[in-house]
Amino acid sequence: MAQAIPLVIVHEDADLLVVDKPAGLVVHPAAGNLDGTLVNALLHHCAGQLSGIGGVARPGIVHRIDKDTSGLLVVAKTDRAHEGLSAQFAAHSIARTYRALVGGCPVPASGTVSGHIGRSDANRKKMAMVGEHRGKHAVTHYSVLEKLGPAALVECRLETGRTHQVRVHMASIGHALLGDPLYGRDPKPLRGILQNLGFRRQALHAASLGFIHPASGAALAFSSPLPPDFSALLEELRDNS
Repeated sequence: MAQAIPLVIVHEDADLLVVDKPAGLVVHPAAGNLDGTLVNALLHHCAGQLSGIGGVARPGIVHRIDKDTSGLLVVAKTDRAHEGLSAQFAAHSIARTYRALVGGCPVPASGTVSGHIGRSDANRKKMAMVGEHRGKHAVTHYSVLEKLGPAALVECRLETGRTHQVRVHMASIGHALLGDPLYGRDPKPLRGILQNLGFRRQALHAASLGFIHPASGAALAFSSPLPPDFSALLEELRDNS
């Protein structure tokens, strides 16, 4: 099955590779998704040569993006790369920006959302803003790039990388991502557009990624264009705004 998985490699060297993950692809095997994951495809591509630090289920995986989020992901091929990249993530020195389509338009047009994120008491499938004694500290810097009638295109820069961080933080300020049924309801005027386009995922794309190469010390930066489904929704919103 791994051979059938599309694998878009943006960069590859002896220590690591950067992948542009399509929406709908799970990063690593878990209950209900043992095959057909990004890890399966990576193991096939690298002939099993990935960092073993993540264990059998998550070889080479230094960070994740959600199944229905598209965009850039760096993967460690060696233990040296895994340790070096993990240290940068822990120090919050990895540069990551996302593009998101949200309901409404945040005011002010730029700002910072911070607070602890942990598992929701009401729904174990969800994360939520929780008290300081729970969860993990999370910081997202956002800026509105374009107002689109009852929606907006927003850039989110992650200072931390928590599960569902952008989705939780934008919902917490009243601007949930379009297409995200877990954290919000789409604005009524946009439901027909989303339905007509068949857009059934959170409108979130990991657009840029920057880090220091853990072996060479070189500063690397990568960008990913918006995928076709996101671009089509953006154009439709522009046409109707």
